[in-house]
Amino acid sequence: MEERKGFGTNFGFLMAAVGSAVGLGNIWGFPNKMGASGGFTFLIIYLILAVLCGFIVMVGELAIGRKTGKGAVEAYHVLSKKFKWMGWMGILSAFFILFFYCALGGYCIKYVVLNVGDLFGAGFGSNALAAVADANGTSVGAEVFGAFLGNPTEAIIYGLIFVAITMIIVIGGIGGGIEKVCSVGMPALFVMLVICIIRSCTLEGASEGLKYMFVPGWALANGVIKEAPDFFSVVSTAGGQMFFSLSLGMAAMITYGSYLDKKENLQKNAIIIVMMDTLVALMAGLCVIPGRFALDPTGKLGGPSLLFVTMQNVFDRMGAAGPIFGILFYLLVVFAAVSSSISLLEAVVAHFVDKARDEGKGDKRKLYSLIGAIGAGILCVIVCLDALGNAGISPADILGMRVDPSDEVPTWSADWLDFFDCIAEGILMPLGALLMSIMYGWELGPEVVHAEATREGQKFGAYGWFRICIKYITPLAMLLVLYGQIKEFFF
Repeated sequence: MEERKGFGTNFGFLMAAVGSAVGLGNIWGFPNKMGASGGFTFLIIYLILAVLCGFIVMVGELAIGRKTGKGAVEAYHVLSKKFKWMGWMGILSAFFILFFYCALGGYCIKYVVLNVGDLFGAGFGSNALAAVADANGTSVGAEVFGAFLGNPTEAIIYGLIFVAITMIIVIGGIGGGIEKVCSVGMPALFVMLVICIIRSCTLEGASEGLKYMFVPGWALANGVIKEAPDFFSVVSTAGGQMFFSLSLGMAAMITYGSYLDKKENLQKNAIIIVMMDTLVALMAGLCVIPGRFALDPTGKLGGPSLLFVTMQNVFDRMGAAGPIFGILFYLLVVFAAVSSSISLLEAVVAHFVDKARDEGKGDKRKLYSLIGAIGAGILCVIVCLDALGNAGISPADILGMRVDPSDEVPTWSADWLDFFDCIAEGILMPLGALLMSIMYGWELGPEVVHAEATREGQKFGAYGWFRICIKYITPLAMLLVLYGQIKEFFF
């Protein structure tokens, strides 16, 4: 039987785990939700939930993986009698997210190319649509994004390029692919973020964006939002964002934990991952929101429109240096997406690779990486064809729920991206974490995690806190998050 290879260094593991956590949700989700939900108040609630749930579930998932040395499916099968099936929930979550992540990653590659075109004055840059924007009374960013969505062939090509990049890295394995890429890419991402933050925060009018993010009540008082969210809504919004951002409940951390050396400190690593993910989310906000308020004050503040319309307008209005910062920004977004997508595909592939190895069939990583990439590519094509619900093939259109394009429909049915996101982020991820906390708290006992965390003499100083949370606080908090997600997607 071939040896199951893991991470070569703890630094490599941390960069891969932080890379998995750092994704598109940090860039377009966290800053907007923070500003619209009370600014600094939202941040405090987010940090509290990160301690009550994020850290607890993170330690639990890393412990599951490292104790068993298996992917999510086999790990749950080995550990639990009542929750043997739960690993499949994590794998399904990862796969559903991968479908739309590949499409959005392709969008980001397109925008890198677009800004390269602007830098050299080429015809494939955004400047080609400046006259159209003037004639229509719109912005260059809106025209570029509209033209891109109206050309599904181009979107599919870029999406499949992103799928191929993800597949090639995963084929390289943990040490030869994922660890190497993340060990170089994550530090580079931080450097690019700092450069973009400096430029964004020194623009005239950027202080308005900082007030939006950090001053409680500023968004409501200045008409950015129409009404203040209630406390329950803020808690559920912060919980949903925290959970999705940390890559919990999607088998990724269980899988990465299974490759972690036994001598490494689980508690320390979990703390670092949670802290670094939160730091990057804040840094992304400082990169994006001040620029929006300074150069595109009427632009969208969240979702794909923030990333692909508002930010492109910001770079278009920066002058000669705009394309340079545009290239840097979209490159860092591409890597944030890649570092997450490789963890999603690895979570799926690891199960089948381990199974083949255990059955004496040898290393089948290339085969299963290819099969997984083909599956992700097929559904990625559907997301690209749907054009964020603008092509008339969304679930709402197919089910006859939307007669006129202006009709409001439940979020889950608005487009295929939201449909896949609803299944994964809205249901499977929070439900999986809820059931995992019940498994540890009431079936296996918290001492299982303690034994794994201290097996090589490491300290687990937070064990008392972990024990209380995993049995009582975390399940209740996860019920709240699950309720909030269902309410957001279905009502």
